[in-house]
Amino acid sequence: MEAFRVISPGSFTTVQDRGRYSFIDRGVPPSGALDLFAAAIANFLVGNPDGAAVLEITMMGPALEALGEADVALTGADMAMTVNREPVPRWESIRVKKGDVIRIRQAKSGCRSYLAVTGGIDVPVIMGSRSTCVQAKIGGVEGRPLRKGDMIDRIFAEPLAMTRRLPTEFIPEYSPDVHLKAVFGPQDEAFASSLETFFGSVYEVTPEADRMGYRLQGSPIHHDTGFPQSIISEPTVPGNVQLPADGQPIILLVEQTTGGYTKIATVISTDLSKIAQAVPGNRVRFHNVTLKEAHRIYREQASLFRDIETLLSTIR
Repeated sequence: MEAFRVISPGSFTTVQDRGRYSFIDRGVPPSGALDLFAAAIANFLVGNPDGAAVLEITMMGPALEALGEADVALTGADMAMTVNREPVPRWESIRVKKGDVIRIRQAKSGCRSYLAVTGGIDVPVIMGSRSTCVQAKIGGVEGRPLRKGDMIDRIFAEPLAMTRRLPTEFIPEYSPDVHLKAVFGPQDEAFASSLETFFGSVYEVTPEADRMGYRLQGSPIHHDTGFPQSIISEPTVPGNVQLPADGQPIILLVEQTTGGYTKIATVISTDLSKIAQAVPGNRVRFHNVTLKEAHRIYREQASLFRDIETLLSTIR
């Protein structure tokens, strides 16, 4: 059923869900929401499962005409939202009716927001996911960002009987100082003499930052003597930190599957949402954790998701 007509698309707005992870071996990137926490919470707020498709909004939001009654919720970056030019809260479900105009403004902090709607965005499922991969031109709306005039459908579901609101203690803050936990490797042996420098330095996010990866600028990290600057291309995962010949780190994200640069470290999955909210000029520091610690943090976040879902689901 119809959900929105796009009046203006914003700077870069795509349809995303949790991504497609069963086709990486065939060169298909996983795609999906970069900030899975914010995307999941947006879905919980309107009564959807956490993997329902949402709109991922980068830096500047769209203007949308509601084509029917539904609940919407905006989470993630601090982008002011209005309905019929009246301010409405974020991290909370909002009822809209046919003809209402939703406008989402430029981010004041953070980079990406997530707009969920009752039932979830309805676009074709491609290889198990509705996510847009712009590089491959698949998923979402014709494999591209939204355009003026696009008609966006949603899966049928009844709106909620009561407003859902995320308690403030669960709402993240997006600081210009980004701290990322990372495990060694997989080629950390090539940088044995520089690991302390890497984990002790402050890097700056450059303008070369998108869904493929974030290029940083700071203290260069070079390979130890005897190790090549590049390797035979091999599979990569979101969070891998590559070091090309110039020694400046690149954090790989969700629209890349292989790489031929050595990787000094891998940002743990629970911290990828932090880099997803970084903008050029933000400062990044890496903090080493063990694989055991990474697993513990992952379990803690999974438990937090379940607690939040249970809390919000009591409001029907």
